[in-house]
Amino acid sequence: MQIQVDESVEKFITSLQTQTLGKTLRTIDLLEKFGNRLGMPHSKKVMGSIFELRVRGQQEVRIFYCFHRNTVHLLHGFIKKSEKTPGKELTLAQSKYKYLTSI
Repeated sequence: MQIQVDESVEKFITSLQTQTLGKTLRTIDLLEKFGNRLGMPHSKKVMGSIFELRVRGQQEVRIFYCFHRNTVHLLHGFIKKSEKTPGKELTLAQSKYKYLTSI
């Protein structure tokens, strides 16, 4: 499955600590290989058509993604610092998803 990375997600990923960067890239490879069959603990449906890629480690990384026209689109990434996913992070991913599906 092909993966399309948003420019902001690319910047986010390259800013991660070396160890976390490796885990993140490995998890993205799993997503590329298994697509919508990838499940917990690596992937979880968040709402509607938006999923989160979950990377555990020293830094808890979350990358929101969706499937659109046989491509995985990485929409938004952030470092999770609290138990609950911050609403503003999800809202940002939703707006990118709406823009993507309107093109």
